[in-house]
Amino acid sequence: MEALYARGLLDETWRAVWHAVPREPFIPRRAWRQTPTGCEPLTSEADRLNLIHSDEPVVIQLDDGEPDGPGIATSSNSQPSMVARMLRLLAAEDGHRVLEIGTASGYVAALLARRLGDSAVYSVEVDPGLAHHAVAVLRAAGHRPNLACGDGERGWPDEAPFDRIVATCALREVPHTLVRQLTPGGVLVAPMARDFWSGALVQLTADGGGEAAGRFWDGASYMPMRSHRSADPLPVDRASHRVAGARVDPGELLTLGFAVYAGTRLPAVRMWHADRDGGPEVWLQDPDGCAASAATGEAAHEYGVRSLWQEVERVHEEYLALGSPGAHDFGLTVTAHGQRVWLHHPGRIIEPAPVHRPRP
Repeated sequence: MEALYARGLLDETWRAVWHAVPREPFIPRRAWRQTPTGCEPLTSEADRLNLIHSDEPVVIQLDDGEPDGPGIATSSNSQPSMVARMLRLLAAEDGHRVLEIGTASGYVAALLARRLGDSAVYSVEVDPGLAHHAVAVLRAAGHRPNLACGDGERGWPDEAPFDRIVATCALREVPHTLVRQLTPGGVLVAPMARDFWSGALVQLTADGGGEAAGRFWDGASYMPMRSHRSADPLPVDRASHRVAGARVDPGELLTLGFAVYAGTRLPAVRMWHADRDGGPEVWLQDPDGCAASAATGEAAHEYGVRSLWQEVERVHEEYLALGSPGAHDFGLTVTAHGQRVWLHHPGRIIEPAPVHRPRP
């Protein structure tokens, strides 16, 4: 906590809140550490306490709580520094009513309740087991915010409007239902995770007429809202493999600014990467099984009817021509008719690029 204050992530008010609301009581006895290769159970009390008192997330659920699953993290108590960043962007003040999407462990609801009072805080959790846990630990800690078990995509319409809405799960799109539940001038803060990029915080302000707009901020890796999880793509057509020249080093594709731009120009294209000796290797794939891969110092490989690597290189050229803008240079507008990503100002909308298919 003092480290967060020293880094400027907490002001004096939130510093006092952090002191009053320790993290440990909200972490279930059964918890895991997220590693690059999976989730490792915390098998000793020392391991548990070390992780809780670090600036790292603590996984509190695997496989939506179902037994004998593959061991995929589906809920966590978020990294404290990320919680502090989100609450700073939320800018909640005395008298504000706040809706949280994703109660999970109950820790963020407790922080908000301590800051604003129980009656001003509303929190929705889709998972019954996690919702039950949150009720128990919040009451044991002396907090009684308003809690509900349901799909956070719907918000809490019966209690709207809210001055602030914060999502603690990643959104593919910002539901317009949440925008409609904000007061004029109300603020929504959420991590967004699209196909091309793992996540970025967005801060939107409602105009009172059914629209909200604002800018992207730091990267933020959160588990997706259940109703926003991506469908699995079709298998890659490996019989169509071909080698393509690589003019761009894959490492140049790994900035958040480029990811926001390319994800808008190449909708539904996924990108992920792994670090190797000598540089990163990246993979691209679309829902129809077209794919590409490239590693530093090597040729690119393409599969399927799209030239995905050539498309990414062309989008990267566009991005350089724009001056390599950072994530905060981009913004998002949410309306009843959809969502638009823009560069520098809301009128400069980024449109999807045409699909490039290889010559016969």
